Amino acid sequence: MKSLLIFSIILIFSISIVLSQSIQSENEIKTYIENSVPYVGAEIPRMDGIDGTGIKIAIIDTGVDFNHPDLFGWGPDGKVIGGYNFIQENQLPMDNNGHGTKVAGVIAADGYTLGVAPKAKILAYKVSEDGEGVSSELIMRAIEKAIEDEADIINISLGVNKTNSKIDRAVNHALDNGIFVVTAAGNDGPELKTIGSPGRNFGSVTVGATYNNMTSSLIATLEVDEKDFTVIPMVGSSKTEEPIIGKIIFGGFGKISDLKEMDVKDAIVIVERGSDVKGELLFFSIKEMNAASAGAKALIVYNNESGIFLGELVHELSEPGYIPQIPVVSMDREEGLEIIELIKNDNKGIMHLFYNPDFVAHFSSRGPVSPFYMKPDIVAPGAYINSTQNNASYNFTSGTSFAAPHVSGAAALLLQKNPELQNHEIKSLLLTTVQPVSDAYGQKFSLHESGAGRLDIANAYNAKLIISPPSFVINLSADHPTAKKQLELKLMDGKLEGIDVRFEGPKFIEVTHEMKEGNLEIKFNIVGKKYGDYEGKIFINHEKIQYTIPVIIHHTKGSISINQENERLFFEINHPEKWSFAKISITNSKSGNTDTVTSTPYKKASLEIYENGEYWIDAKIKVGGNTSDAFNTIKINSLSEKIERLELGDIPEKQIILIISIIVIIGIIGLTIRK
Repeated sequence: MKSLLIFSIILIFSISIVLSQSIQSENEIKTYIENSVPYVGAEIPRMDGIDGTGIKIAIIDTGVDFNHPDLFGWGPDGKVIGGYNFIQENQLPMDNNGHGTKVAGVIAADGYTLGVAPKAKILAYKVSEDGEGVSSELIMRAIEKAIEDEADIINISLGVNKTNSKIDRAVNHALDNGIFVVTAAGNDGPELKTIGSPGRNFGSVTVGATYNNMTSSLIATLEVDEKDFTVIPMVGSSKTEEPIIGKIIFGGFGKISDLKEMDVKDAIVIVERGSDVKGELLFFSIKEMNAASAGAKALIVYNNESGIFLGELVHELSEPGYIPQIPVVSMDREEGLEIIELIKNDNKGIMHLFYNPDFVAHFSSRGPVSPFYMKPDIVAPGAYINSTQNNASYNFTSGTSFAAPHVSGAAALLLQKNPELQNHEIKSLLLTTVQPVSDAYGQKFSLHESGAGRLDIANAYNAKLIISPPSFVINLSADHPTAKKQLELKLMDGKLEGIDVRFEGPKFIEVTHEMKEGNLEIKFNIVGKKYGDYEGKIFINHEKIQYTIPVIIHHTKGSISINQENERLFFEINHPEKWSFAKISITNSKSGNTDTVTSTPYKKASLEIYENGEYWIDAKIKVGGNTSDAFNTIKINSLSEKIERLELGDIPEKQIILIISIIVIIGIIGLTIRK
């Protein structure tokens, strides 16, 4: 008996240690801390007296400096009416970092600067001291506290570069309680598939960043040997009336000594970032002055490490009275080295700098995150925006973390105008009334880059039509080339008359529509064997406002059919070619719980289900040496009650293996003791 007791204590203690280590390691996450504060006004709603009055916005961040004159006051009579400090639980949520204060300024600054909703009240939840890291547990606790404090809107400008199911479930809980949740996309662009949690959350509004049309809408193009390269204008550069055309010359690090023996007059000089002398500070402004003095027309600075960067010519360390003389752009290291190879043949470059206010910022994280929905949802100004800073100051900053509060403020204005709006209705008004976003060459950004488009507060405010859903995915296959989608139309004011509907997308996708009992039925038919993923947009015009509904279309060779029998789903793979194996992922869209089953031509797959909701089915079909996709969805509402099951999803695989190993070892020890 004594041996059995010892054995049990050892077992429980070992598992507890493993689980605690698992939670600790997985909870440590990073904030998107790129000093990213967009600042925009909302003149149209303000003309009607709509300024955020009566709306409570929870900011889950580094706290808020409530002593700032534009955010003044703590308590019921102040701007920051409440909140909680999860770092020092016996202290007020004062911001010692500045990140949360900048967020608050975008949303509700009311003084020297004006936020989007200047009369809104703030709930400050401090979950990070220095902005370098925060635990998922604290974010979840903050969300629960925001629910308890009856927040109307939650702004989360923190995130992880991966999926975090714990945070997602907490966000879903807030949404279920009628709170509108806005999240930042992140600053890991321009690569695709770079959005992490909670930006990946299906129900929240995920916001990417654009350059602001007042301060930083300058963009640049560069062409060398008929090839386009990505470049970013440095702060302080000005637009060019005509394209800059000239021979490209490599100028080392841009020092006087590098250029003095070169003939760079009327040339475009390309130099490396930094210096060849350790510890030497060679500012971009110095490189620019050296190149301009030598007679260059323009300067390109390529990175000294992987990736592109944002550079500043004019800053606090620039020489007094310094004014840039020539345009300067930054670029990726790999592309810079490629240009240096090209110019060995005396190739010329063509550079152009001009204004485009709706250009998606290079740093803005991109989707996709799932084949069943679109992320980001929307973009808003987020580069070089002036906002409130700690110690009663202001600062220009950039990043998507604070494009999010731009949208939070807009949601506050809509909610004040119509307090009866539900979450999905606010989301619809924001996402369907956007402006298109184009790149430097006039080509519209993909849905994975810009979402529906750039936020237009005036359009959203004046909109009279709520369209649900505001975006959707259509699955077509070789054996099912046709599909229908029902759009619910809710009229807030006026008459549902004079609606004009059109589709913009690939010509081989035929789209027709008809009104049915006040709703709009859209029929999609794909002509030919055009397999792949496609994008399109449905435009609905009603009373001088254009509503945009983005559509992603999957057209696959194979398909997967689903049948439900009681509490079990049965799957059948169909493919015009001989296939050998299929891996099927089944995800509950609400809970995020995912199961995986396999199927072969000789063995159909099935899965027991435990909860109602919409299920997303993603099949990877092995056909010869290739993999073919198939997608489907099914809604389950017939389960009488939720059956609880053991969840291991929150325990990393390594810890599961370790637990099993410990159990086996202790079992052997126990048997030995027993003998």
